[in-house]
Amino acid sequence: MIIKILNTVVSRWKGNEYAIDERVPSSYLLILMIERSFMLARGKIRRFKNNGLLFVSSTATIKARSKIKAGRSVSIGRGAYIDALSRNGVIFGNNVSVGTNTRIEVTGNLQYLGKGLVVGDNVALGADCFYGCAGGIEIGDDTIVGNFVSFHSENHVASDLSKPIRLQGVAHKGIKVGNNCWIGAKATILDGAIIEDGCIIAAGAVLKAGTYPANGIYGGVPAALIKQRG
Repeated sequence: MIIKILNTVVSRWKGNEYAIDERVPSSYLLILMIERSFMLARGKIRRFKNNGLLFVSSTATIKARSKIKAGRSVSIGRGAYIDALSRNGVIFGNNVSVGTNTRIEVTGNLQYLGKGLVVGDNVALGADCFYGCAGGIEIGDDTIVGNFVSFHSENHVASDLSKPIRLQGVAHKGIKVGNNCWIGAKATILDGAIIEDGCIIAAGAVLKAGTYPANGIYGGVPAALIKQRG
């Protein structure tokens, strides 16, 4: 009975059919329902702009709430850290999950406000990830980001040998990830990377600046095309 009720409720939230495995114990589901109820209550208390059903863990840290906008059914997991101080803020679409211990930092230095983060609909941002959004990060709809992935939309300038690197400033090109992509665990995405629709990024790959054409599978250090999908 509990499974049937949850399947109906979650399917309505997500806007697509959702079916829990029948082997999941009822006791497990009951505890999960209680946890999610508390997360929903915290979402109402935290009150940044959202279209409803905001779930926030008790151990999540959220700064500059006025710079965050969220769609419907957004979940922020345990130990997540979001500092949205920036020019354009942090925007989450519908059905977005921010994984356990994931950090989203938009401004690294108060002398220069970062650009921001835009996440599309139906996106899962895995656990223990890092999003450095100073130069701007855009992630398209239906994209999956694995665990321990890092995004760095900023580069230190190091061309002047007479000055310490830390005093030469930074450069920003931004990072773009298309729709329906899969970023594998422990991948590193560097400033200037443009990942087009339908791409798969292998676990542990390092993507430097450049365009990665649609529907390709890329892996290695630095990443290169392995093959086309399909």
